[in-house]
Amino acid sequence: MTDFNKIIDKAKELEAKMKESQENIKKIRVEGVSGSNSVKVVLDGEGEMQNIEISDSILKEDKSIVEDLIVAAHNDAKTKLKTKTSEEISKATGGFGIPGFKWPL
Repeated sequence: MTDFNKIIDKAKELEAKMKESQENIKKIRVEGVSGSNSVKVVLDGEGEMQNIEISDSILKEDKSIVEDLIVAAHNDAKTKLKTKTSEEISKATGGFGIPGFKWPL
């Protein structure tokens, strides 16, 4: 019966670490850039856009170019967010992957 108790204890420990990890993920902020820093996008840990900066010089460009740069900056931030989120989860789980579990980013 001790083996079962050890499993339960480990599961509770993992649950506590995952809750802490989720709180830490909410605090993450990442910045994506494009066009030689002419467009900057900041995402929070839940993937919500918190800020966007567009340089005055880029506003003189064609609308489609500005739109493409915004999308590129957002995608850059999203990639960085996935990396930081994965790092945080790895800290919580000790690198132990959870089969079939995919984070919603």
